[in-house]
Amino acid sequence: MRVHHAVLCGAMATAGSFLAAWSPVPVTQGLKAEAKPKVVVLRAARLLDGKSDAPIQNPVVIVEGDRIKAAGPNLPVPAGAEVIDLGGATLLPGLIDSHTHLLSDFEPGSLGEDSNMLITVATMSTADRALMGAALGREDLEAGITTVRDVGNSGRNGDVALRDAINRGWVTGPRMMVSTRALAAAGGQLGKIAPPAQNLIDEEYAVIANVDEARRAVRQAFYDGADCIKVIVNTGPRVVSLEEMKAIVEEAHRVKRKVAAHAIGDTATRIAAEAGVDSIEHAYIVPDDVLKMMADKKIFLVPTDGPAEEYVDLVYGDKKMTAEERRQALQEMQKLVATSRDRLARAMKAGVPIAAGSDMYYRLPGKTRGQASVAMVRAYAESGMTPQQIIRAATSNAADLLGWQNGVGSIEAGKFADIIAAAGDPLKDISELERVKFVMKGGAVIKNAK
Repeated sequence: MRVHHAVLCGAMATAGSFLAAWSPVPVTQGLKAEAKPKVVVLRAARLLDGKSDAPIQNPVVIVEGDRIKAAGPNLPVPAGAEVIDLGGATLLPGLIDSHTHLLSDFEPGSLGEDSNMLITVATMSTADRALMGAALGREDLEAGITTVRDVGNSGRNGDVALRDAINRGWVTGPRMMVSTRALAAAGGQLGKIAPPAQNLIDEEYAVIANVDEARRAVRQAFYDGADCIKVIVNTGPRVVSLEEMKAIVEEAHRVKRKVAAHAIGDTATRIAAEAGVDSIEHAYIVPDDVLKMMADKKIFLVPTDGPAEEYVDLVYGDKKMTAEERRQALQEMQKLVATSRDRLARAMKAGVPIAAGSDMYYRLPGKTRGQASVAMVRAYAESGMTPQQIIRAATSNAADLLGWQNGVGSIEAGKFADIIAAAGDPLKDISELERVKFVMKGGAVIKNAK
């Protein structure tokens, strides 16, 4: 095969020399001149660029091809540009969901998480899950989520296949950063499985039991196409050791890649922070001294919180409930989420950087995947985050976490034209982000609801 490759390269080089000698167009420019990129101008009442404190009034955003050429108040419109006037809307950068699972879509209700996961792994091929992920990714995009970090539970590299299909233009979806299988201690997150069926674990997790296996798993993940590494630090009594975590972080950082750590509780969050991961996911229970360590090391918290009514839907699914039954269920759920609300407030006070993440992998009644995911913004507001802090968590902060701040996360010249519009003002009502009317990704209009 290598011989054939060498012959082919030689033939192509010869053809290139011939064309250079005879073609009136330089070979480096192709055989025909490239079409001039299309210019689109967006107008609206205000713009929140993802970084500045104050909104820009009467903004004009000039998009050339897939990039933003200029953005500012009352800019002149280039001749021949297509103008999209969004009236009283607010322009924002496309939202970034830093923690999602597009290749999982569990059934809410009494079935339970362990059973849902086992059924998914046992009955759906990776191809099935990737195709399902394409549909869910489109729903994310239409809800204004233009970039996601998909952190595992995707079968064997199904997330890599979906990312590549989107990048090649085969399907329409958000930009994806993917992790392939999450690294985990014995059993992963699949709960108790009888020995004859334990091979299912390897379809979803890369199990490690020592430092050498941890390093090998990181290298394998990158060979398989991962952009980042996801580690399940703890599941019940099974915990990845500090030495293993340090090896994982060292191996990933050696090649300039980042590590996301699923960690809940004192022991797991402490191990993750001491190892120097780039983000700690969930951390529903985390002590103040670990939060201080995270702030000092600039380790992001990705608080995967949702509003109480969303958790009621997760538990009860489409079960018919009386108004009183639902009221009582909401009341009980408010008590359960109070702890996570408190830890987010403590993290903000400690100076921990925050990046938004939905952790959505359920099919909620009456909602698309995107609608269910964006509801996280109301949960953050209930924890005391201001609208501006929430917007940054879902735009520029999230871009910083992903390491993609040069391409996404804010509206400024040179970045990808990933732009959304809310009908009202999210600084006055953050739930406006749940009802976006316009979505553009890479200069292409995905949604423009009149």
